[in-house]
Amino acid sequence: MKLIKTEEAVGCVLCHDLTRIVPGVMKGPAFRKGHIVQEEDIPLLLSMGKEHLYVWEPDPSLLHEEEAALLMARVCAGEGVTFGPCSEGKIELFATRAGLFKVRKERLLRLNRTGELTVACRRGNTAVTEGAKLAGLRIIPLVIGKEKLEQALAPLAKEHLFTVLPFVKKRAALLITGNEVAKGLVQDGFGPAVKAKLAAYDIEVIYEKLTGDDPRTLCAAIGEAAAAGAQLIFCTGGMSVDPDDKTPAAIAASGAQVVSYGAPVLPGAMFMLAYLNENIAVCGLPGCVMHAPATIFDAVLPRLAAGDIITAEELSSLGEGGLCLGCDTCVYPACGFAGGW
Repeated sequence: MKLIKTEEAVGCVLCHDLTRIVPGVMKGPAFRKGHIVQEEDIPLLLSMGKEHLYVWEPDPSLLHEEEAALLMARVCAGEGVTFGPCSEGKIELFATRAGLFKVRKERLLRLNRTGELTVACRRGNTAVTEGAKLAGLRIIPLVIGKEKLEQALAPLAKEHLFTVLPFVKKRAALLITGNEVAKGLVQDGFGPAVKAKLAAYDIEVIYEKLTGDDPRTLCAAIGEAAAAGAQLIFCTGGMSVDPDDKTPAAIAASGAQVVSYGAPVLPGAMFMLAYLNENIAVCGLPGCVMHAPATIFDAVLPRLAAGDIITAEELSSLGEGGLCLGCDTCVYPACGFAGGW
């Protein structure tokens, strides 16, 4: 930094905060470190007794925090993401549409390991609304090495750190198992519960059938649902290891490729996910979906609604945070349950 006369400081960058004291009115920073001095600032600075200022001496190998933050924001913000103005090296990012928030976790970790760049964001693989705040980034020092910043951001040049995948209008099938339901001995509780959650994502149920517990009937119904144009097929109940629970076997027999039978999530451990013809998701929903406020179904549904393929490894990663605490008042998804995978 260098010492300069205040009248000659227009366009220069302050190296430290400047405090203004007005007895009985205020005491605090009138100008922050990193502020670029404007012509209209000069009278106020002089009235504060600041006839000289310490300013940043330009160096082509260094970038000011605001320049660096803007560069960082541009490469972090992918499709469906925008960013606001820069203030003191800090920028916030927002969703330009409703959809599924995606985070490249390894690259996020790599950026935060540089020591001079920080990025904080909401959990990935979660549903967001248009205008939702997604992340905040900040450059820690007043200036940062240009080469160091470019190296840190290079991996994001083609694949941005954050994107929001739009929800796609999907067609679904609902296959209700249980002989007791098919025979009319008990009223179906699954259908209303599942339909209410699907409606939140504008997913239309185009095929519905009471299959009972016969695996051959359920297997055939899966094929019928796919032929009818269903892109999501939900088989409700019959997911445990009881002798009468045949849903997992029926899903496997349908020709769907099983991703996982079981997930480290409570409630929802007996969940099953498979894909038919590579792009039709077939889900076996355990009994908890019928009565629990938040389950594995709530975690996977935003991804299914966005057409985002789910892997077995990703389901396994739900273990940390996969325990619902059963709060008296459920606030999901504004909690840590089944998030951040």
